[in-house]
Amino acid sequence: MLKSWISISALLFAVLTTSFTQISTAGDLPDFTELAEKHGAEVVNISVTTVTQTGGSPLAGMPDDPELQEFLRRFGFPTMPGQGGQPNQEFKSQSLGSGFIISADGYILTNAHVVNEADEVLVKLSDKREFKAKIIGTDKRTDVALIKIDATNLPKATIGDPAALKVGEWVAAIGSPFGLENTMTAGIVSAKGRALPQENFVPFIQTDVAINPGNSGGPLYNLRGEVVGVNSQIYSRSGGSMGLSFSIPIDVAIDISNQLKTNGKITRGWLGVAIQELTKELAESFGMKNNNGALIAGVEKTGPAEKGGLLAGDVITKFDGKMINTSSDLPRAVGSAKPGKTVPVDIFRKGTVKTLNVVVGEMPIDPNEAAPSLKPAPKAEVNKIGLTLKELTPQQKKKLNGKNGLLVTEATGTAAQAGIRRGDVILGLNNSESQSVELFNKQINAVPLGKTVAVLVLRGENTLYVPIKVTK
Repeated sequence: MLKSWISISALLFAVLTTSFTQISTAGDLPDFTELAEKHGAEVVNISVTTVTQTGGSPLAGMPDDPELQEFLRRFGFPTMPGQGGQPNQEFKSQSLGSGFIISADGYILTNAHVVNEADEVLVKLSDKREFKAKIIGTDKRTDVALIKIDATNLPKATIGDPAALKVGEWVAAIGSPFGLENTMTAGIVSAKGRALPQENFVPFIQTDVAINPGNSGGPLYNLRGEVVGVNSQIYSRSGGSMGLSFSIPIDVAIDISNQLKTNGKITRGWLGVAIQELTKELAESFGMKNNNGALIAGVEKTGPAEKGGLLAGDVITKFDGKMINTSSDLPRAVGSAKPGKTVPVDIFRKGTVKTLNVVVGEMPIDPNEAAPSLKPAPKAEVNKIGLTLKELTPQQKKKLNGKNGLLVTEATGTAAQAGIRRGDVILGLNNSESQSVELFNKQINAVPLGKTVAVLVLRGENTLYVPIKVTK
């Protein structure tokens, strides 16, 4: 009996030793030196300068104008007898990010949040050359931006297939964390297809690669030196890396960049529904065998969903042939559908499964979100104070509770000096509502040179009056 136990123990030891040897051999750490040497030159450092103005009074820098002073006083603005207050001061703030070259003629991918509201974008290559970059377009919903520098024969990145990535696979990031250029960090793929709060259009790649401020917009590589993602976000309680990093799959980023390059904006499919997660309890109450699908909590009137027969309480289980397992799957599936296309939508309604044919609409554009991607119309008029304006669409007006407004597509001259920026929405001039570009420009043209007007501006969720002196 003892001999038998010894024999079994010896056998187990031999098996474990062999297995350990195999695991150690198979688990050798990869060598990243070749990746760094061959692909480091594709990565760029991005420095962004933003100019802001501040002053002690809304009337800062304004000449004495009794009529204007009285108008602003009625709206609760403080005035200073005998003077307009201290002039505004200009401040420049700088931030850093990363990017990578996707074409030899100077097109570069980065994050939208890196270059948003930038007054100047400076790109530094690995060979220390510096170029001013032009923002071709940005898309806040996916956090992708395309910029361009005037250069040729640049080393470009090789694009990989994120669908081929496997959880546990080695990946590496190159970027400029805290401004430290061409820094490489490595880790593994932790998960795929992650949906983050307010980020339903991107199936993020989660990794444990060390990503820190300044890495944003940089590439995520596989071991073959192919870019599989764009580093975008981290989860952190300290502001530094905690091993939870999220990258935009490169196929999503390339599709966005192609649309920005071709059209200057992003076109997405739209249903017009409010959805929520289908919990186990809700699924049971509906008589469903599982909780796969997206539950429709509301349907927008006259939207594509209502026209297609969808109702609140329906559970969408398949859209255009794509399975909808969770609520986060639906926005991506709908967003990738071409507007105008008729698609089959499988739903569970009152114990039965139905298929409806729905014509996909075009997602309404948020004026504040889409402004960096807009291209001014070829013959757009620049008015007397340096503004190029565009009237809002009905969908955009709906977000303003039906109010009229004019979208600023370009700001130059005295308007820019006063602090008005591209993406602002002009709500009024003095005490008049801005109903059309033609009327606004006519009112501006009637203002004598040297006079100051008060322009009511919507920026984000806040409104403010901006005083602008009319000059040549």
